[in-house]
Amino acid sequence: MENLWIQSKADQFVEDYGKQGESGDIALRVYSSRLLGGVPELVLHGGGNVSVKTLEPNLLGDLEEVLRIKGSGWDMESIEPDGLPSVKLKPLRDSAKLQSLADIDMVNLHRTSLMNSGAPDPSVETLLHAFLPHKYVDHTHANAVLALTDQPDGAEICKEVFGDRVALVPYVMPGFQLAKSASQIFQENTDCEGLILLKHGIFTFGETAEVSYRRMIDLVTLAESRIPHVTVANREVSSELGVISDVAPIIRGKCVLSGVAGDVLPFISTFRTSEAIRSYSMAEEVARWVMSGPVTPDHVIRTKPWPLLVEAPGVDGLSAWKDDFGKDLTAYQKLYEGYFNRNNGKQESKRTPLDSLPRVILVKGLGLFAFGKDLKAANIVADLAETNIAVVRHAEEIGKFQSIREADIFDIEYWPLEQAKLSGSRRASLSGRVVVVTGGAGAIGKATANAFKAEGAEVVLLDMSEARLKQVARDVGGHSICCDVTDREEVNSTFRKICELCGGIDIVVSNAGVASQGRIGEVSDEALRSSFDVNFFAHQNIASVSVKIMEAQGIGGVLLFNVSKQAVNPGPDFGPYGLPKSATMFLSRQYAVDYGRDGIRSNAVNADRVRSGIMTAEMISSRAQSRGLEPDQYMSSNLLGKEVEAENVAKAFVDLALSPRTTGAVLTVDGGNIAAALR
Repeated sequence: MENLWIQSKADQFVEDYGKQGESGDIALRVYSSRLLGGVPELVLHGGGNVSVKTLEPNLLGDLEEVLRIKGSGWDMESIEPDGLPSVKLKPLRDSAKLQSLADIDMVNLHRTSLMNSGAPDPSVETLLHAFLPHKYVDHTHANAVLALTDQPDGAEICKEVFGDRVALVPYVMPGFQLAKSASQIFQENTDCEGLILLKHGIFTFGETAEVSYRRMIDLVTLAESRIPHVTVANREVSSELGVISDVAPIIRGKCVLSGVAGDVLPFISTFRTSEAIRSYSMAEEVARWVMSGPVTPDHVIRTKPWPLLVEAPGVDGLSAWKDDFGKDLTAYQKLYEGYFNRNNGKQESKRTPLDSLPRVILVKGLGLFAFGKDLKAANIVADLAETNIAVVRHAEEIGKFQSIREADIFDIEYWPLEQAKLSGSRRASLSGRVVVVTGGAGAIGKATANAFKAEGAEVVLLDMSEARLKQVARDVGGHSICCDVTDREEVNSTFRKICELCGGIDIVVSNAGVASQGRIGEVSDEALRSSFDVNFFAHQNIASVSVKIMEAQGIGGVLLFNVSKQAVNPGPDFGPYGLPKSATMFLSRQYAVDYGRDGIRSNAVNADRVRSGIMTAEMISSRAQSRGLEPDQYMSSNLLGKEVEAENVAKAFVDLALSPRTTGAVLTVDGGNIAAALR
């Protein structure tokens, strides 16, 4: 493993953070933390922790010894000083005199010892850092170290590899007892450069940030040198594999939670594949590997104890595979329920069971699907799953992979201090839903994406204006795919990408359109057909592809169409626009009629006079002038006397999406225009 420490950069951190009032101790703590956190083979997504012991003024201005330690859940790769809460060191060290300390009391000790009560919760391993005497302490879950320790004879292997450079700590659940055990073992081995926590990870330490970091890199490099990288024999990979975009909606539709009033709560599912994943999935020993448990305990809160392993679709087709997958999923859930019941019976205080759905599904020869409340969470799970695969393969190259005991896995999964890391994961109204918005680069498209994002949805924006689309996606926090919605094949390809990215779709806002003008008796056939391509057939392209995915998921869905006042109240010279919009309004209702039995709802929004790509400043000025009005007067000439904004249209789309018993409806958003009212 490469040592990335560059003294000039370290010095720059000291200078830059010094200007912000931070000490050199903290600046170097941030620098080396980021070096560690930037290497996935060392740390992933809030894993690991770091600390530095330093002096800081208390409320009275007196210098007090504190432990600056990574706050729980913070990522080391991007940590800032605020992610290193200051904890008074003396009460932490004094707790070492105790023989035992309940978790709730340990957390209370952490919180009451904070210099700032508003700081994030210190790491659950705060006491371990405090009990060690060194100024800087680093902790990672290095893949190579896990490959050595996750063995029946892991201790012997570590002694062979590291000699006296490290001391070994038998597996103990994180918390007070681990801190006591690690401290005692260090006291018996004060010359060691680090501690190996068997089946957990590695600690290194030093009086400088550079020394502690260098020791981490050196020891992990030693571990890497022990892995022979022998190729494991695999079965042949079938050539008759289902298309990912066909498989993904089936898997996603089955893996849902039950909501209120019979509703379902889906997850976002993302797909990963590589030669390493595929070969792992096809290895002769894969059935044993997947049931062996996580490579480090804290993975379990995101990944569950095991993935679900299933066969890939074969010659019998997707229908037969769907039935088989359903049976495999049921078997997995029964297995999880048995695991819970066995281990919950051993607990003094009974736990409430978590859901029994897998978070990782490994499809033989194809790849893996990972699940989360949003795409970020799903990608975290996927990263952990890939790490698990890498460590297991490395462990098998050394000997035989062995995780912690099932009871220990359960203790971590149901440990309140670990579950607290996910406490901010309360589901918003549309959490786990995938929303696709066409015309995403426009004003209404952006506002609609923002509105759905605010409800917790994962948003994918489509448009032809690539540069503008990417900017809007960045602003919104969504995803962008450049797509010509008039091209059926391009639409098909785009939705396949969405299924690979998010697992499927739940809500589609068919919003793209262009304003076509001309006296209807004079407009060319070409111009009229062109308008129908964008303002009608594009909506049909989007909707017809969407319902196929929704049917495969089997959990319903929502189609939302942007129609126009022109659909119900034609205006002069707007026939080329109004005619296809009228057809689109009928299209919306036809989908409601034909797909209601599948739980797919279809509604439309009838908006008028909205500043957008269609309603340009030039058009507004022209139409206002023809009516003897100023542009602002024209835009607000409705019963409410207020201009309709893109955000008002967006809210209408969201409201329709959240109305579970509404379909075949057209919601007007025009500030009140009786002449254009639906009849």
